[in-house]
Amino acid sequence: MADPRALEEVVRFTSDLIRFDTANRGGGDCRERPAAEYAAALLAEAGVEPTLLERTPGRTNVVARIEGSDPRAAALLVHGHLDVVPAEAADWSVHPFSGEVRDGVVWGRGAVDMKNMDAMILAVLRAWSRQGVRPRRDLVVAFTADEEASAVDGSGFLADRHPELFEGCTEAIGESGAFTFHDGAGRQIYPVAAGERGTGWLKLTAHGRAGHGSKVNRENAVTRLAAAVTRIGEYAWPLRLTPTVRAALTELAALYGIETDLSDVDGLLEKLGPAAALVEATVRNSANPTMLDAGYKLNVIPGTAVGYVDGRYLPGGEEEFRVTLDALTGPDVDWEFAHREVALQAPVDAPLFARMRAAVEEFAPEGHVVPYCMSGGTDAKQFSRLGITGYGFAPLKLPPGFDHQALFHGVDERVPVEALHFGVRVLDRLLRTA
Repeated sequence: MADPRALEEVVRFTSDLIRFDTANRGGGDCRERPAAEYAAALLAEAGVEPTLLERTPGRTNVVARIEGSDPRAAALLVHGHLDVVPAEAADWSVHPFSGEVRDGVVWGRGAVDMKNMDAMILAVLRAWSRQGVRPRRDLVVAFTADEEASAVDGSGFLADRHPELFEGCTEAIGESGAFTFHDGAGRQIYPVAAGERGTGWLKLTAHGRAGHGSKVNRENAVTRLAAAVTRIGEYAWPLRLTPTVRAALTELAALYGIETDLSDVDGLLEKLGPAAALVEATVRNSANPTMLDAGYKLNVIPGTAVGYVDGRYLPGGEEEFRVTLDALTGPDVDWEFAHREVALQAPVDAPLFARMRAAVEEFAPEGHVVPYCMSGGTDAKQFSRLGITGYGFAPLKLPPGFDHQALFHGVDERVPVEALHFGVRVLDRLLRTA
């Protein structure tokens, strides 16, 4: 059982980690090293030997292994990232890198994405050091750089260049799962991620004939790009149910006493009410235009125009995604992946999933644990290259009205102190026996 000191430390560690400005602006503009050194020092104090690794100076990762009591058991990877998305201080109620603790809440960028989980891991391991606890299986702990961009300096670098550090790991837990979702009708749902849509960030390039803005031009690159972007934005992707999403719909329908009619998924989602938000983004592929770039002078028609699209595809859906984009862009617009990562799927009938369910229910007996597929992606994608099956499990017990998912990359990101305490207790329970 986590001791009182662990509950104090998780709050302090979350606050301290937030104070390190590890904003990842893309293109290599980030420096995680101060936060990595902080985490490494806390591990070393607990008798856990950390290894610091960099592909690029300042983009630091921390990896450590805790030996388990059962040498026959496969190792478990526990990972969290140290970088965060940028934040505009003028938009916030508190400074985003203050780590301020006010009225029982820790404020700042990274409070839920995901320096809170980093702090939980550290607090649990330090409590074990004080108590003489050993986990059943080896634990490999990784605090990574660059998750909020391409991961080439983080989990991608670790998986490609240092696979030996993850020897024996077959499963992993990481971000975005086991948080309280209040459905508005008194139910508390704890979604545990057992899948992720693939990442297909696209660059579109339209070609045309450059010319004077006053002349007739039926080969206008801007028009061609605009037409393609409109087709993409308005396209209705067909339903595609993966095993994880089927399991999520089945368990949610049972929770609400609704007949599971998967021949009418949209109708089922409507009956689920607010809980549909846990599933609706993962019953289809998606492609959302996000950026446009064309021209250099108002009265000059450019020869090319460029657009960007945030595409996501379900496990098994990448080929359909590619074929559909070929059709939607048409003959005058080329597209390519600006960034691509695989879709993931993990079994919901695995012993680890059952143990995650049990750990949450021990401390939230009123809660209902359900599997779900994440609409976005995490470092689990890169670690999957090593044959590691990833789950999203970063436990938080949240009060009604606290919109956890809206705070990811949002303004006034924050986490209740009590939520952190719950997370430490649940994580401690899971990792002792996983």
